Amino acid sequence: MTSSHTLAREEPEHLTQAARRQVQVDPLAALRAPGDPPWDVYLTGTVFLDIIFTGLDSAPVRGTESWARGMGSSPGGVANMAAALARLGLRTALAAAFGDDHYGEYCWDALERGEGIDLSASRTVPGWHSPVTVSMAYEGERTMVSHGHEPPPEAVFGPDGGPARPPRARAAVASLTPGRGAPWIAEAARAGTRIFADVGWDETGAWDLAGLPDLKHCEAFLPNAEEARRYTGADCPRAAAHALTECVPVAVVTLGEEGAYAVDRRTGEAAEVPAIAVEALDPTGAGDVFVAGFVTGSLAGWPLADRLAFAGLTAALSVQEFGGSLSAPGWSEIGAWWREVRSLPGQDPTALERYAFLEDLVPRRLDRPWPLRRAVPTIGFGRSA
Repeated sequence: MTSSHTLAREEPEHLTQAARRQVQVDPLAALRAPGDPPWDVYLTGTVFLDIIFTGLDSAPVRGTESWARGMGSSPGGVANMAAALARLGLRTALAAAFGDDHYGEYCWDALERGEGIDLSASRTVPGWHSPVTVSMAYEGERTMVSHGHEPPPEAVFGPDGGPARPPRARAAVASLTPGRGAPWIAEAARAGTRIFADVGWDETGAWDLAGLPDLKHCEAFLPNAEEARRYTGADCPRAAAHALTECVPVAVVTLGEEGAYAVDRRTGEAAEVPAIAVEALDPTGAGDVFVAGFVTGSLAGWPLADRLAFAGLTAALSVQEFGGSLSAPGWSEIGAWWREVRSLPGQDPTALERYAFLEDLVPRRLDRPWPLRRAVPTIGFGRSA
């Protein structure tokens, strides 16, 4: 591995000089070759403007006014995953609809100019206002209120919300919808794109794996513990992970404060990594950051346990900052964490060994401002740069 950014022969257009300065580590540098797909990861979905309140002593009470000790604004929704992937050095393409209001302009600039994400498959929709989510974090949990409307049919990129022909990419991350398939997933998989999938809560209550028709096109499935148990009927999430490998090669089940457990049917590997104890400021987007970390390690060809540990680390670092997308760590933060934990007295050598693979990855010096751009209370200070 190298801490310098190595470009393929066909450099994606979004890798401007500003964007290149952001990439401290290219985790795929040793694997890149002429003729590779221009993108490492493709995403499609809805971008929200997230407004996050933290420092609430308790949940808001009807008929009263609550004051938060902290507030941040940032792009949200699918932007959480896109920013997390880009900050880990992966060439990321996003297809989404953006409103032509100030919120939409801010989100577009924050992702394209601020994070170096390619938005050539995205569209600005005249007269359509950006979806908004207000998130309130308290007692380690969060409550969200969202508002938005579906964009007009001409703004989407196919009947399923994806493009008519997804771009050539090493991987794509899909959010599966119970009871409904997305044709772009099958098409991308046929073209050689590795599909990583999560899933939302099944509002129908069916919890039937047959209701996830695109699961058969996926390389990895990453539900949380409750989702995994409900879909498989298993008594514990670890048993559920093994059961899920009957449908998908790699099953990763997140266990909350206990960490995560994963099984790879093809290699016979199983791994469990405990969570890193941190003081959480805002859990928004932590699941997306976890998936981004796992995808990064998978594309780089790391062992299953290293992928799981890296995903958990990136998620743990993210909850210490405001917002979903702009809380995602880059290699600066990962390197700073690794140097700090090694220097602390009394560290468990076994625990340190779990993350020793970072030694050859983290940059020896910082070649960009640190820390990364974070969520701020207002978007009124101007365009991102």
